[in-house]
Amino acid sequence: MRIGVLGAGNMADALATRWARAGHEVRIGARTPAKAVALAERIGAGAAGGGIAEAAAFGEVVLLAVWYEGVQDVLREAGPLTGRVLIDCVNPMEPPFERLKTGEGPSVARRIADASGARVVKAFNLAHESVWRMAPPSFGGRPLGVPLCGDDPDALAAARTLVADLGCVPLDGGGLERAALLEATAAFLVGLWSAGEDPATMITPVAYAGGDPRRTSEPADA
Repeated sequence: MRIGVLGAGNMADALATRWARAGHEVRIGARTPAKAVALAERIGAGAAGGGIAEAAAFGEVVLLAVWYEGVQDVLREAGPLTGRVLIDCVNPMEPPFERLKTGEGPSVARRIADASGARVVKAFNLAHESVWRMAPPSFGGRPLGVPLCGDDPDALAAARTLVADLGCVPLDGGGLERAALLEATAAFLVGLWSAGEDPATMITPVAYAGGDPRRTSEPADA
C-alpha cells in the first residue's frame, strides 16, 4: 500500500517506521521538507521524504499526524483530497486535560472531512508514540485494540489493514460522528495517566458488560 504521511513528528515517525518495515511504500511530507527527508533516511526501508503536497498525492492512504493548530494549514498545502482515504490521529487537547480545544464544536475528524472532502477514519489517537514503536504492541499477552471511527467501508478496510500490520486488533468504533467521543476519551485517559492513575483498572471484561454483545467488526457468518 502507498502511504503518504503528513507530518514529521514523533507519531509520524513511529507509524511510518512500522508500516515501511511491514512492506508498505511510505512517503513523508513536512512543511519543512528537509525534516521529512531526514526522517525518511532514518526510517530506511525505501521511505522517501519531501513536501506536504508530494506526500498527499503519493498515498493511497494519507495519515495526518500534526498538532491540532496546524491541521488547516497542512490541509491547504496538501492540495485536493476529495474522496481520498485519510487517517486522522490528531488530539485537540492540552494540560490540564479538562476540555478539548474544539470546545463545543465538531470533532477534529469531522472538521477535516468537511474541509477536505476526504474519507476520514479516526484512529491511533489513544496511545503514546512509544507504543506504536513496539513490535507488536502487546500487554499481558494481549495485542492492543485500536478503535476506528469512520463512515466509508473502503476507508475503514484500509485502516483495519494498517492496524493489523502493526500487530494490533482493529475495533469497530462506529461512524465518524463518534470520533468526538474518541477524542474526548483520549483527553480523559491522558488526564488519568498524568495524575499517576491506571485507566486499565476501570475497564471491566466483556463478560461483565451485560447482555450478549457480538463484535460488529466480525463477519456476520463468522
